[in-house]
Amino acid sequence: MTITNEERRVVLYATSEKPTDPSCVTPETPLSELNLNWRERDLPEGERTKHVHRLHPYLGKFIPQLVEIFLRKYFSPGQTVLDPFVGSGTTLVQANELGVSAVGYDVSAFNVLLSRAKTNRYDLRKARRELLDILEKVRQATQLGARQLSLWGSNEKSERVSQSNEYLQKWYAPDALQELLTYRDLISNYEDQDILKIILSRSARSARLTTHFDLDFPKSPQTEPYWCYKHSRLCEPTRDAFQFLKRYSLDTIQRLEEFARRRTNAKTVVKHEDSRYADIPRVDGVITSPPYVGLIDYHEQHRYAYELLGLEDRANSEIGAAKQGASQKARQEYQESIAQVFRRVCLPMPAGGHLIVVAGDRHGLYDEIARLCDVEVEAVLQRHVNRRTGRRASEFYESVFIWRKP
Repeated sequence: MTITNEERRVVLYATSEKPTDPSCVTPETPLSELNLNWRERDLPEGERTKHVHRLHPYLGKFIPQLVEIFLRKYFSPGQTVLDPFVGSGTTLVQANELGVSAVGYDVSAFNVLLSRAKTNRYDLRKARRELLDILEKVRQATQLGARQLSLWGSNEKSERVSQSNEYLQKWYAPDALQELLTYRDLISNYEDQDILKIILSRSARSARLTTHFDLDFPKSPQTEPYWCYKHSRLCEPTRDAFQFLKRYSLDTIQRLEEFARRRTNAKTVVKHEDSRYADIPRVDGVITSPPYVGLIDYHEQHRYAYELLGLEDRANSEIGAAKQGASQKARQEYQESIAQVFRRVCLPMPAGGHLIVVAGDRHGLYDEIARLCDVEVEAVLQRHVNRRTGRRASEFYESVFIWRKP
């Protein structure tokens, strides 16, 4: 008998008015009792961005509490969860907190760098020394009177890059660029290089010549004073980067220490590979939030990091990239690519393993994706996203698809 898309789709709406406390969820918690519509008073920003989850801003990520709920319901300590679109590493971090091993894949070199920086195990004393030492060296080289970059052997290299890289020249004031390049050229002298690169990238994001309220996708450099919607006053374009290097270094130390108190010995692996073609190891299930069709160019979102760090650009491998649009052809290609990923990840999964897929399915693409993957659709939970990063004028909803391998 052929099962239609409508028969496969069991939509559940929360029966409880009170938003779910993730820590109270167990394998026996009915899906119908899950209320995922947290408001700001239910889930303050500090909780949504706790410890390493806020090491670097990331547009379009799902919140850790959503991941925690489904880890508690469908996974046990000692099992392994897979995220084939690892993004900022939310699934991997939350899995570690609960003693669940995790494997993540992404075509974005920056996403892989960020996820590794979050999940690496650090000698905190040494990490603190390194973060403060490189900061002091940059301070001495760039903040004490004349900029004596040659003291650290980086003057010639920095000048070559600033002169040859059009992006860096365009988006940074000279002082800010010099400070960022000095920091970058010192990174190779330290052991915990991933976390230093993330501090540099986060600082570079804030130090660009753009308005304070448009850090996600600025279209052109802001070189003159402007009215700031974020601060409700006249603001000046950012001219230096050291203030951000210092602020984010101290913030990073605090976040690493906080996560160290919560983390477990569960194993985490992050791979810079396209999950459509990767050799997936045995896993017990999937929790992921795939890219949305025609919405975000993930490489472009972090262009400053690619330019500063020389990261490998695989933008042409992005699924559903904004530059490809959301035409009928683009949607069909998106469905086929997402289905290709899930068919591949299902191969090493045991029968009965769950795939939890969080997506804003405004084009109604995921019923067909489920059919292409030949998975059983247990339920679809509708979620009102009350709070999002960035300025959003309209309401936003997303679906949580609960699939099961037959």
